[in-house]
Amino acid sequence: MRQYDAMTALTESLRTDTDVQAIFLKGSFGRGEGDAYSDVDLYVMVAPEKLETFLSRRRDHLTTYRPILLEDEINIVAPQLIVVYDDFLHLDFFTVTADTLNHQDTITVLHDPEHRLQHHASSLALSAPDLSGHVFDAIWFFFQYTKTRDRGNAIWAVEMLRQGMSHFAYALAAHHEPERAALGLKDVAARQRIELDSFYDSLTRAITRQPRVGMSPVSRPNAPSSRRPLRSK
Repeated sequence: MRQYDAMTALTESLRTDTDVQAIFLKGSFGRGEGDAYSDVDLYVMVAPEKLETFLSRRRDHLTTYRPILLEDEINIVAPQLIVVYDDFLHLDFFTVTADTLNHQDTITVLHDPEHRLQHHASSLALSAPDLSGHVFDAIWFFFQYTKTRDRGNAIWAVEMLRQGMSHFAYALAAHHEPERAALGLKDVAARQRIELDSFYDSLTRAITRQPRVGMSPVSRPNAPSSRRPLRSK
């Protein structure tokens, strides 16, 4: 599988870098759940004083697998390079220090000669403030959805419903599978252990709608379908 080919090639290159303290996986491969469609979340730990110098050459390591087709750089949880290779493998490459490595999600260690990750604790549970935020956002977006749906703005109504369901999935997961709740809608939909169709049905149930001002009932766009179940890609 190309994901394992990439992990092997990149690990072999990175472990020769004297600034690299540890190499590990997060995401689906970190949890042992990756498949042929999964992207790769590859992490490297370096010392804080070596961070900038390592960042300047991280792309050299990434090209040891295959040529890069697309790339982007962001910094949310840590400096991150998002790359798509010419075989269309998507890989997210994170550079962390011992202080910036968070404890969310399970890790699989690929290289850790000094056992720095031996006692690393991880969790996929949601904190109380995070859960409260998701519940509030779910209510807010569902409220916006009903207004937009009743106005007849079908496209924006679908967007409000999408965002509402995304936040609502965290609340459902926190209730049914709290040990995985931080993974949210993607995990809920993929595992199919929490029934979602009934929630869509109740939210998108046909109601009496008025046409928008300046439009005839015939020309007004249709409201969102009453059944639009989530499916994992």
